Amino acid sequence: MRALLKTLSAAALLIAPAVVAGPAVQSGTAFEFVFDAIDGRPMPLQQYRGKVLLVVNTASFCGFTKQYDGLQRLSETYGARGLVVIGVPSNDFGDQEPNAEGEIAEFCRGAFGVTFPLTTKQVVKGADAHPFYVWAAATLGQRAAPSWNFHKYLVGRDGRLIASFGTTVTPDAKSLKDAIEIGLDAKPAG
Repeated sequence: MRALLKTLSAAALLIAPAVVAGPAVQSGTAFEFVFDAIDGRPMPLQQYRGKVLLVVNTASFCGFTKQYDGLQRLSETYGARGLVVIGVPSNDFGDQEPNAEGEIAEFCRGAFGVTFPLTTKQVVKGADAHPFYVWAAATLGQRAAPSWNFHKYLVGRDGRLIASFGTTVTPDAKSLKDAIEIGLDAKPAG
């Protein structure tokens, strides 16, 4: 894991500020948090223990909304190896996700064929942010916190944060795919 963090830290220097990675400074793992799925059922991240998670705050009316296509491709390409993409709709940036959950789900499935899990709409910045986002920002630092829609957090099989990728790092970016591959190649904790 230490070698992985060094590799990702070096990569971050080459393409900063798009990627911020570093050792976790907070205790705990992503598996301690629970979202609600877009249909309202509890979605504990614990159910994904041993998987690599890509948690992305999304919006339906953003110039980056087309990233749903790439996120779906990542899910299809790497899902069998253990990647789970999780979309977290948020209206925090530019009021670009004003719709209710049912409309969001219909839009994502209809326009982009999204099959990966979606949560209910969440706050992802500030004092009212979902606890996962508070933890992630505290762990990797405020520079790694979302500053716009389609910010990505990569979580390792052990539940620890690997890296944060800014909005402009697209799902097909080599830096993101390389980090996913490294995360998938790590042995599951156990």
